[in-house]
Amino acid sequence: MSTMKIKKGDTVKVIAGKDKDKEGKVIAVNKKEGKVLVEGVNMLTKHTKPSAANQNGGIIHQEGQIDISNVMYVHKGEVTRIGFKMDGDKKVRVAKSTGDIID
Repeated sequence: MSTMKIKKGDTVKVIAGKDKDKEGKVIAVNKKEGKVLVEGVNMLTKHTKPSAANQNGGIIHQEGQIDISNVMYVHKGEVTRIGFKMDGDKKVRVAKSTGDIID
């Protein structure tokens, strides 16, 4: 993939899978695998051994990656597809539903 339509910090809605209809902020984007990490979505349970950083160890809940095709950008409370257009000599993201420039 040359350019990702979803970026870190965007608010997205899950459109498929066990967490369908949940919304959250994008924490990280993995361009190589085409996956995103979304706040509060696809929560995994990880068992950790005691270490210098974590004296007790125990069970940790953390977000797991979700495929980028299973999320949609949220613009003004509504989900929308994202397109690109040239604004002068700069390439910008555009919300397809309204035509508004995102960034």
